[in-house]
Amino acid sequence: MRWGRRRTGTERAMNGATLVAADGIIDLRGITKAYATVAGPFIALRGIDLTIQAGEFVAVVGKSGSGKSTLINMFTGIDHPTDGEVIVANTAIRHLDEGKMAEWRGRTMGIIFQFFQLLPTLSIIENVMIPMDLAGMYGMGERYERAQHLLAQVGLADEAHKYPATVSAGHQQRAAIARALANDPPILVADEPTGNLDTRAAESVFELFETLVAAGKTILMVTHDSELAQRVPRVVTIADGLIVSDVRRN
Repeated sequence: MRWGRRRTGTERAMNGATLVAADGIIDLRGITKAYATVAGPFIALRGIDLTIQAGEFVAVVGKSGSGKSTLINMFTGIDHPTDGEVIVANTAIRHLDEGKMAEWRGRTMGIIFQFFQLLPTLSIIENVMIPMDLAGMYGMGERYERAQHLLAQVGLADEAHKYPATVSAGHQQRAAIARALANDPPILVADEPTGNLDTRAAESVFELFETLVAAGKTILMVTHDSELAQRVPRVVTIADGLIVSDVRRN
């Protein structure tokens, strides 16, 4: 029997977070998001329910303005719903203040952006070490060794001491993936991770995602690339703030 708010309403607090037993590693319950505009309220999400199990590889697709980015912002804690509950890794994140949210996100979730967002004045290995420092994870010597190990895993061992601008876009994205893995989070969120890459580099990044999922990571990938999405085991389609399709493939 699995326990959660729907069944018992039972919660417990730990280290500033409210822990709730959820149906999956990500559990969105009745999520609505409304924004105030000069023309009146704009409803970006309309009562969305979505459960994602640990170890799933899920693509989120939809046209621009469909609500994909808003959905991503809900379970990364970047934004909060107007109504509904967001539970990620058994944490009801609506209860977290800004400081606890940053700490929770640093340990629970790695975020990969389309435009990499590597700091240009730091070497690639220094970029990978930043999340460990911010989250207070690992000792100083361990951080360097771990960053080297992660860069080797993504095929960048020889690029560790170069600066981001001196390597290709594909290698910058691989460095961003290594950075997202720095604190060994169970969840990776990739927002258009191949949108700024050529076909060969995009294929390389996708294969790396498949390897990570095989190793037990949960990956959510927002993409406009329909061909790429068709290769993902589960595809969630958003339109007008609603989930209009949720397809699993064997």
